[in-house]
Amino acid sequence: MARIATEVLAPALLAAVMPVVVGTASAPSIREGLPWALTGALFCAVIPNSLIWWGVRRGRLTDHHIRVREQRRTPLVYGLLSVITGIALMVSFDAPRRLLAMVVVMLAIGVAVTVVNLFWKLSIHAAVAASSAAVLVIEFGPTLLVSVPVVALVGWSRVQLGEHTTGQVLAGTIVGLLVAVPTFILLR
Repeated sequence: MARIATEVLAPALLAAVMPVVVGTASAPSIREGLPWALTGALFCAVIPNSLIWWGVRRGRLTDHHIRVREQRRTPLVYGLLSVITGIALMVSFDAPRRLLAMVVVMLAIGVAVTVVNLFWKLSIHAAVAASSAAVLVIEFGPTLLVSVPVVALVGWSRVQLGEHTTGQVLAGTIVGLLVAVPTFILLR
């Protein structure tokens, strides 16, 4: 169960799904929103995670979750550059504001976890899960508080698999919330 939760709710998948959910909901129609949503997913998930898989295949990274903290810096920086490129493109072509806010949240989370990662191994899974849940609640209302147990499931899975301590998961959750909530509220 822990392995399934870790894989199904991995940062890469949430980074792909969240722009699609927010992007299609924030546009006048799905037809207008879907290309923007897929653009967000491309720069927030597909490109960064392709680079990670490439690093794994070349033997530079241990695995797609990058368990070794010291290996995280370069993929995180390249991921940030990809998201910045996506934001620049989206701003240039007038992407829907809420989708752009979601992508900026991803950039802000990326910056926060990259900085913390220089000194300590923070749970990126927990940070992305918490920020995703927060954006869903802000965007779609309190009925999506049902996403909160998903954040707990992600945290449990990371500790259960021995990938993080409880402190690293709690820190990731707190960082995710403290960064996502004000960022999304201010920019949407």
